[in-house]
Amino acid sequence: MEPSQMGEPVSLNVGGCVYSTSLSTLQRYPDSMLGAMFGGDLPTVRDSHGNYFIDRDGPLFRYILNFLRTSELTLPCDFKETELLRKEADFYQIEPLIQCLGDPKPLLPYPTDTYEEVVELSSTRKLSKYSNPVAVIITQLTITTKVQAVLESISSSFTKWNKHMMDTREYQVSFTFGPCDHQQEVSLRVHLLDFISKAGFTIRNTRVHHMSERANENTVEHHWTFCRRTHKLND
Repeated sequence: MEPSQMGEPVSLNVGGCVYSTSLSTLQRYPDSMLGAMFGGDLPTVRDSHGNYFIDRDGPLFRYILNFLRTSELTLPCDFKETELLRKEADFYQIEPLIQCLGDPKPLLPYPTDTYEEVVELSSTRKLSKYSNPVAVIITQLTITTKVQAVLESISSSFTKWNKHMMDTREYQVSFTFGPCDHQQEVSLRVHLLDFISKAGFTIRNTRVHHMSERANENTVEHHWTFCRRTHKLND
């Protein structure tokens, strides 16, 4: 039975840890993966006890859930898993939490026989200032990389999104939505983040930028950089 009321309890099994919360808490940030998942825009999986199942770090989810409840990040004084928590925040795509956790520490140099492959994902949304709820005028997702195999895989694996003006160029694939296709953009974004991660890339950093171009609209830009270590081929 699906939760139908905002105050009705929802049980989640996150990596073997069971949590109970409300639907309104899980939907606090509609742009997040949880917001899309419990807004009906992403498929859900149940365990044998009927709990929603998410295959992520169970103990760390307590900090994710508390942030959803209070919009404040509270960690123990001796907390030593900030990097892991940042990865969880990136997975769940909770932008305010990502900002609270700050940028990751600089990585150590790679060995000389390896190099770094990079994939960049950007989301640009134009929002109407005066509608309530806020209306999305147009939104665009763009994947940029020199790893041709990744672009080819995205082009062939996401063909159902062709109706959203999929445009393929050198080093880029982009999808354009709008007007009023915001939830579809969120769904595609979550699928792309998962697709890129499963290709062996990890998130290096995220950025959010807000700006006003016109009197009646705002533009919000999100940017993710993924990296993957690859061995050099011998000449």
